[in-house]
Amino acid sequence: MSGLTLALEPGLRQALDDLADAQDRTPEEVAREAVHRYLREEGLRVRAVAERLAAAHADLLRRLGE
Repeated sequence: MSGLTLALEPGLRQALDDLADAQDRTPEEVAREAVHRYLREEGLRVRAVAERLAAAHADLLRRLGE
């Protein structure tokens, strides 16, 4: 696993520390889970947009592929 340094505003860092403490976890565990969740959700959102665009322009895409 490689490291990552992330600069957080003091209030955001405090909120992260407080949540981690309340969950008896480390701030790194909470942040890692948040990044995983964000990437999964954004990946699904981007995929849905791409599928809608592909469906809306299927005829054009087919003609370009010929």
